[in-house]
Amino acid sequence: MSSLNNVSNLAVGLLIKSYAPDLEYTRRLMDSIESFNVEHLPVFLVVPESDLGIFSEFAHPDVNILSEELFASHLVQEPTAGFSAGYINQEIVKLSFWELGLCENYFCVDSDAEFIRPFTHRNFLHHDRVPFTFLTEDRELIVEPDYHQSTWVNRMKSLEKIREVIGYTGPWLFTVHGHAVFSAKVLKSFVTDFLEPRGWDYKDALAISPYEPTWYNTWLLHTSTIEIFPREPIVKTFHNAQQHLEYQLRGIRKEDAARGFLAVVVNSNYSRGHGVMDAENSLKDTLAAYVPLPQLLRAFGFKLRRDIFIRRTPLRKLRVWLGALALKIPGVRRLVQSG
Repeated sequence: MSSLNNVSNLAVGLLIKSYAPDLEYTRRLMDSIESFNVEHLPVFLVVPESDLGIFSEFAHPDVNILSEELFASHLVQEPTAGFSAGYINQEIVKLSFWELGLCENYFCVDSDAEFIRPFTHRNFLHHDRVPFTFLTEDRELIVEPDYHQSTWVNRMKSLEKIREVIGYTGPWLFTVHGHAVFSAKVLKSFVTDFLEPRGWDYKDALAISPYEPTWYNTWLLHTSTIEIFPREPIVKTFHNAQQHLEYQLRGIRKEDAARGFLAVVVNSNYSRGHGVMDAENSLKDTLAAYVPLPQLLRAFGFKLRRDIFIRRTPLRKLRVWLGALALKIPGVRRLVQSG
């Protein structure tokens, strides 16, 4: 680990875990941090030892680039709970970062995030050095048929295991998908009062349920290690293509999203195959990326039929002419009727 920069303000910092395949995402994120980190909060970028050279381009007085090897004693080498070792290890880094003693609180940021307005410590801390606790019931997600079937049901079963193992009996379920502030006090309690008595490490908890923010939030709700000041998520995440496309269809731009959120995430889990998708991609680019060509052609055919043959528009003469033409030219009638 090289000498650390700008860690005199240890109340709160930003933690980013990345690796070489996410370089382009990280580049966009770091550019946005440079633009909007008005208080110069310390940034900690953790990458594999072999990737340190690649990420050296982000060297900056506010940025500390750290090797993943600092957490080697906790990391896994094999897939866990159905997720790759790399995925589980980024969760372990987030849970164990407090052990370095660099920040009392840290905001975990994913590589595919992008800040869209200025931020200060007040966005993460309620007062003094006490952080907000980001909690949501995800009411909007539970009503989405596609998300409910593909993600919600299995995710809720997994989160329920966390509550059962911890023994939490309060209101359920309040948690967050990511982009949460982690308190060193809470995580120290999680280790000393929950993991160690069971002879567990972070990986043992994640093997039960691989959702590190919910382990943190459930333990905090169960123990009240620090005072809880609940806040809704401050990062807008597009969990699937439909959500991203909905924003585009509604004409919501970054400047609009910035009125309610600090950052946006076009989840790379579904968008990676289309390149680094941006919350402000044009509607045509978003449609081209997410909507299969057969569906686009069917929609175009329906639109053509609706405008020319159904709606009463100034194109009525063209409709009548095409209708007459269909009676004279073999095959045209079938084309018109099929749209």
